[in-house]
Amino acid sequence: MKFRVPRIAPSEITPPEVYFSRRALLAGALATGASALLPAAEAPQPQGEALKYTVNPQYSVKETPNKFEEIAGYNNFYEFGTDKDSPSRYAHTLRTRPWSVTVSGEAEVRGTFDLEDLLKDQALEERIYRFRCVEAWSLVVPWVGFPLSSLIARFKPTSRAKYVEFTTLYDPRQMPGQRVPILNWPYVEGLRIDEAMHPLTLMVVGLYGRVLPNQDGAPLRLIVPWKYGFKSIKSIVQIRFTERQPNTAWNIAAPNEYGFYANVNPAVDHPRWSQATERHIGAPFLAARRPTLPFNGYAAEVASLYQGMDLKRYF
Repeated sequence: MKFRVPRIAPSEITPPEVYFSRRALLAGALATGASALLPAAEAPQPQGEALKYTVNPQYSVKETPNKFEEIAGYNNFYEFGTDKDSPSRYAHTLRTRPWSVTVSGEAEVRGTFDLEDLLKDQALEERIYRFRCVEAWSLVVPWVGFPLSSLIARFKPTSRAKYVEFTTLYDPRQMPGQRVPILNWPYVEGLRIDEAMHPLTLMVVGLYGRVLPNQDGAPLRLIVPWKYGFKSIKSIVQIRFTERQPNTAWNIAAPNEYGFYANVNPAVDHPRWSQATERHIGAPFLAARRPTLPFNGYAAEVASLYQGMDLKRYF
């Protein structure tokens, strides 16, 4: 059975800036009242095993990364619920070991591979990337991972492989959000093969120097820093090389709102809000919103991938 996101009239949807304003004002009021009664709580710190990696300044932005506590409970991972704090509350149910990835499609090397086997020859590096969500908020995160291109090379895709499709784990027992037909589960995303092979595209296993927290897509996720965050699929269990463009989760659910390419483009608004500016998580709430950068600030590196394309049509 296939499900689709229920269609809601735009007039019934609270704009993001109003929603965040209400939450921030409420949180501020509660914090002010509670501070007189309770001792200051310690900020959450990265947990889990420390990773061995090198720092890659070539692909790192110069901006200061967000503090871990600013993002620890602020995630989009609908497999655990639609609220921003749902993943941090419920993702402890996810078992990340043992973990395997199945590779299929237009490639010479196919099969099911244990994650540890896939990682054993990969040199991990830390890259500080901008991360932009379609809801017009942004972060700067120190991800730890390895170029997707090095993993793709292992599977030897054929000349027929024009796209790479990724699939998230489907297990409603571990992922309670999958019990609700918000999307047509399991979550599927995809890239053109040249996008997947670009040196900025990263397979991620950690952040802040430690293994990925479950709520951030453990144990294996994608980061494509010039695209909106929904392209950066989490908890990957399948990789398939295809000749045709994959049907992806959000594009199926709402094709007029979530295009296949999802390149950050301030000139193309979401139908229900503007993408021209963004709110940086961690900035003072009353600070001015900042202009959204084309390709999330990575235009010099990736704009050539889309030369001659109408980016308003192929959004």
